[in-house]
Amino acid sequence: MKPTKNEYSKMSDKASPNSPMLKNIIWAFLSGGIICAFGQILTDIYQTYCHMGLKEARAAVSVTLVGIGALLTALKVYDKIAKHAGAGTLVPITGFANSIVAPAIEFKSEGHVMGLGAKMFIIAGPVLVFGITASVVYGLILWIFKLF
Repeated sequence: MKPTKNEYSKMSDKASPNSPMLKNIIWAFLSGGIICAFGQILTDIYQTYCHMGLKEARAAVSVTLVGIGALLTALKVYDKIAKHAGAGTLVPITGFANSIVAPAIEFKSEGHVMGLGAKMFIIAGPVLVFGITASVVYGLILWIFKLF
């Protein structure tokens, strides 16, 4: 027996209740803010104790945060944090590291080339393609406007 549209809608609503949106927004804001504040603390540490300039310190922070995100993903800790923190863990650069490492770990049983190599950019690949393409287009537009 096939359910009617109304019955199906009720079954669907019961199976997938609404998310607590305000709670999710607050958690995302706080967790993303904590990651960014940690990045700022690292910037200050690199400048003060490693005697780096601001530009070098920011680059070191990016590398550090990507490394920490990749390590936490490999240790299966990042997913537990993301389960509670939500989008706050996806937006900073640590989310980028997670999006590359997680598929690589998942498909490692398929081998180094077809598993790790092919699946590593399954999630981050489209983001990289769009980002690179958009930056080229924006650069061309800026260059054209500077000509006039």
